[in-house]
Amino acid sequence: MNATISSIGVYHPKREVFNSFFEKSLDTSDEWIRERTGIERRFFAAPNEYTSDMCVKAAENLSANYNKDLADVDFIIVATTTPDQIVPSVASQVQARLRIPHAGAIDISCACAGFCNGLILAKGLIASGSHKKVLVFGADTLSKVTDFTDRTTCILFGDAAGAVIVEASTENHLLKTITETNGHYGKDLYLTSSKTQINNEEVVANNKLHQNGRTVYKWAVQTLAKGLKVLAEKNDIQLDDVSYFLPHSANYRLLEAVFNELEIPMEQCLDSVRRYGNTSASSIPLAWYNGIREDKIQPNDMLMLMGFGGGFTYGGLCIQNNICKVDNGSPAKV
Repeated sequence: MNATISSIGVYHPKREVFNSFFEKSLDTSDEWIRERTGIERRFFAAPNEYTSDMCVKAAENLSANYNKDLADVDFIIVATTTPDQIVPSVASQVQARLRIPHAGAIDISCACAGFCNGLILAKGLIASGSHKKVLVFGADTLSKVTDFTDRTTCILFGDAAGAVIVEASTENHLLKTITETNGHYGKDLYLTSSKTQINNEEVVANNKLHQNGRTVYKWAVQTLAKGLKVLAEKNDIQLDDVSYFLPHSANYRLLEAVFNELEIPMEQCLDSVRRYGNTSASSIPLAWYNGIREDKIQPNDMLMLMGFGGGFTYGGLCIQNNICKVDNGSPAKV
């Protein structure tokens, strides 16, 4: 069975945090952060605001923008590294709060690759004929697991959520996909509060994000450059046929390095990292939403999505865009 996506919603917290925030406690500056990451600001959740809260707001934004009834959603997928609790799942809490009566619900954990992998799973559920309407979220409250004494990581992260509905359709707009993992890099990007070893190597179990920046950066550049080529080949297209690229927004300088290597203008790479920081699983839907709002992404545009993150794992797919900018001007500015 074919699948399409015709609606999108996003949410970010109210607290806006500029680079000057870090100058008060760290040896850093706005200039240093911009030069190395491109990040200008990010948003942090309130102390009583969690991933499930942001997911509900993103779903409400989607429903309001596109007049979508959520009552007949039959499966919910939440991609997150920062669940409110381990059990119950964020997805089950979203199901309850949105009063969706007949839906399966799962969380998936694959860091910044989460949203793309969620879409790939939803595509499979639709293709199997077992489900018809899947609500997919990418959402993270990374500020709650950030070590604010670590200059190399704390400047990067922000909080946000994005949501789309993957639906059965007469036409297929979710095209071929790729997925891959190299778990040997587990210790180079991790978050744990219990086990103190990954692949028999010692790690710090303090419920804070830890990252080997140089290793992650090198792997991400190589993986994204290679992955985009492989995904194009798998879909029998050339990179020149892609209207816009929506990679995970980890670091704007990283994206510049990849797209310079591929000789693709940066105007075709839609990011969210400069406005929102690295928001992990929500970075791609944020870029997609704003690309539509700013009249860049148009109906039938060929999009190439690629998420990559902790694990190390990545996933990507080509999508023929079927989300319109609706008559009332929505999506609204966020």
